[in-house]
Amino acid sequence: MNDNHIGTEELGHLEMIGAICHQLTDRMSPEEMRAAGMGADYVDHGLGIFPQSAGGIPWTAAGIQSKGDPITDLYEDMAAEQKARSTYEYLLDYIDDPDVADPIKFLREREIVHFQRFGECLRYVKDHLDNKHVFYGK
Repeated sequence: MNDNHIGTEELGHLEMIGAICHQLTDRMSPEEMRAAGMGADYVDHGLGIFPQSAGGIPWTAAGIQSKGDPITDLYEDMAAEQKARSTYEYLLDYIDDPDVADPIKFLREREIVHFQRFGECLRYVKDHLDNKHVFYGK
C-alpha cells in the first residue's frame, strides 16, 4: 500500500466518524444538544458535522506537515498514525455502545496497519538512498 492508498483510506475514516456522529445526533433537539454540552456546536452548525478537535479547534490543513524529504515525511506519517491510534484508544474509554465501539476498534486497527506500512517504506528508503539529503523537485 502506498501513500496514495493510505490517504484515500484516511478520507474513508473521516467519512465513518462523520457518519457515526451524524447517527448519534441526527434527531437531537436543541435542548438535548444543550444538555449534552453541545449547545455551542448546535448554535454554530445546527446538526451539521463540523470537523474539529475535542477541544473545539476546527480542522485545517495547517496540521499536515510535509518537508519534501522522504525520511522526514515518513516519520511524520508514522507519528500521525500513532496519534490517531491513541485518539481512538481514548475514545474507547468513553464508549459503551458496541455499535459505536466496533467501528472505532476497526479504525484503530487500520491506524496500526498504516503505521507498519509507513515503517516498511522508511526501511526501504533508508536502505536505498545514498545521499545525505534527498529532495525531489523535478
